Amino acid sequence: MRYFFLLISFLCTFPVLAQRFTPDEIARWQKRARTITITRDTWDIPHIYGKTDADVVFGLLYTQCEDDFARVEENYIDAIGRMAEVEGEEALYHDIRARLFMDTTQAIALYKKSPAWMRELMDAFADGTNYYLYTHPNVKPRLLTRFQPWMPLMFSEGSIGGNISVISTERIKAFYTNSKWSSQVHDFEKHEREPTGSNGFAIAPSRTASKNAMLLINPHTSFYFRSEVHLVSKKGLNAYGAVTWGQFFVYQGFNENCGWMHTSGNADSVDEYLETVEKRDGKYVYKHGNAWKPVQAETVKFPYKTATGIQFKEFTLYRTHHGPVAGQLGDKWITINMMNDPLNALAQSYLRTKAKDYESYRNVMKLNGNATNNTVYADRKGTIAYWHGNFIPKRNPKFDWEQPVDGSDPETDWKGLHGIDEIVQVKNPAIGWIQNCNSTPFTVSGADSPDRNKFPAYMAPDGENYRGINAVRTLSKKSIFTLDTLIAAANDPHLPGFDDLIPALVKAYETAGKTSEAQPQAVAEAIDILRGWDKTYGVNSVATTLAVHWGEKIQRLARTRFPRDQRFDFLTFTAFVIEKTSPEEKVKLLAEVIEELNRDFGTWKTGWGEINRFQRLTGKIKETYDDAKPSFPVGFTPSTWGSLASFGARTYPNTKKRYGYVGNSFVAVVEFGDRVKARTVVNGGHSSDPNSPHFNDQAKLFSEGKFKDIWFYPEDVQQHVARTYHPGE
Repeated sequence: MRYFFLLISFLCTFPVLAQRFTPDEIARWQKRARTITITRDTWDIPHIYGKTDADVVFGLLYTQCEDDFARVEENYIDAIGRMAEVEGEEALYHDIRARLFMDTTQAIALYKKSPAWMRELMDAFADGTNYYLYTHPNVKPRLLTRFQPWMPLMFSEGSIGGNISVISTERIKAFYTNSKWSSQVHDFEKHEREPTGSNGFAIAPSRTASKNAMLLINPHTSFYFRSEVHLVSKKGLNAYGAVTWGQFFVYQGFNENCGWMHTSGNADSVDEYLETVEKRDGKYVYKHGNAWKPVQAETVKFPYKTATGIQFKEFTLYRTHHGPVAGQLGDKWITINMMNDPLNALAQSYLRTKAKDYESYRNVMKLNGNATNNTVYADRKGTIAYWHGNFIPKRNPKFDWEQPVDGSDPETDWKGLHGIDEIVQVKNPAIGWIQNCNSTPFTVSGADSPDRNKFPAYMAPDGENYRGINAVRTLSKKSIFTLDTLIAAANDPHLPGFDDLIPALVKAYETAGKTSEAQPQAVAEAIDILRGWDKTYGVNSVATTLAVHWGEKIQRLARTRFPRDQRFDFLTFTAFVIEKTSPEEKVKLLAEVIEELNRDFGTWKTGWGEINRFQRLTGKIKETYDDAKPSFPVGFTPSTWGSLASFGARTYPNTKKRYGYVGNSFVAVVEFGDRVKARTVVNGGHSSDPNSPHFNDQAKLFSEGKFKDIWFYPEDVQQHVARTYHPGE
């Protein structure tokens, strides 16, 4: 049993003990703080200047805590697997999942053997955060009263979920509590990631008016997941973009030389193994080839919150050489093999922000530390590029790696990693543009896309989606781009997901619906509106309202009929929806939509923007919504329907309107030349404080798909200064 984990947990349970910073620490922090300058511009974006990169990291973590300490702390409670200490017993299996793949003992060991430059950054991370806590004694952490320098190794990659988020905590709970769990996970649920995801566009100089390369950065995340920052040191750091709360690198952004955008993909970096296990002499063994090997077992006590204080529950965790045991299928144990190289992941995440050109960026990717993302790239030399994934193990292609494989067969073991030259990629396509929208890499550049037949199937199992189709259509029809027209392309309102669905509904009405609906006059009028609709969203569009509500209903109906063993993608599913729902069902669901809209809004002829709203009231991690309070109309739809500007929204308790919670978050367009030009927008505003003028000062821009100019060069920043200070002032 590893008691060190328990010791850390015990100490952090008692804030008075943990938060006693020493005089030497405080003096050291104060000395460093005086060398760091934070300039907040007129949008409240922090431009952080320091002599060394570590100085800037200190200032970055200090400003992140200023802007939203709750989210900084939340991300580390999550990453280090201590959520049950604040959420209670139900979160134990969330913590077990984290503990199965990483623990504090391992992180501390990695920290100790990290190169000096990395330790300096991790030390600065902890110092900047702790200095914030020291200078803000009224801030009461939920759990973490002292941050440790090894913590970033538990949260080394900036994705919204990361690898382990795809592993079912319910399946883990069932295995480690010997309870039942339905192994029939529908392929739809396994592959659907909408309305999350991301869009990345790169435009070559041959397709721009300025003859400079351009980049669209459009991650679709849960709202307020990242903050906008500018990091500048005298050691070559000059990065601008989105930083995940609590991390010390620009995850999606640019420097004066190049820019990078990550889209989530299905490049296979995680595999499930079915292990043949027996119990012999009181211990478990598993079969591998002709041998039986001992299953590694470790007993761990996990703390969790109760009404009477912290209690502990003991679990024995198991693993084989493939990875930890995370479930059971029949009499087989399921183990998970995935990237577990946090030091290289953290190094790659940081070093790419200092890349100077294509070759230096590519060299950083040789660390193979990016396991969940594709990369869309552009630089000032005019190069545009795309890589599909990065950490991709070599496998025997005779197996179906979309399904669990037989762990007893040594041929299923990984055979090392694919090198950077072996993965799916494109560089400077003749067509002059690259797009990826969490879709197949074989359409990234039209006719100049990579050839599917040259790569093993496991390397790019991604299907097409409607955003990908829309991106190809949008980029193909424009010969020359400016920043303005790139923004217009990013907001293209076409919804290709309805190009087939709406004609199918109209046909159903014409063939079977005229005598079957409960509201013949209203349904006939709605059909006329949809028949004449151009399949584009808009805040005043009644057709968008009808289509989205009806589309959601018809998809829910069809999901119950979709074969569990059929590979899911949205195009295949749309064809299935059309074929496997009857004309009567299609029309009946439209009648239900009309009835519900009449009930909730007084008339079914309600424009989409009256229903689909952006609202920010509290700034808390769990936001609340209120129909009676101000909000902004939004034309974007969930990206399920091909809306490039994504806006996932839903109703909440006591609301009739839908409020956005995921989709467009930090969005940027960048032009690389002698001087970088960029525009950005975030949802709401930079501050999480409802009393700040910057809490909602970008809400109208965001809701309308408009952008603000950013200030990158010192002389520009100085013309737009709101305040300048040192940490602690």
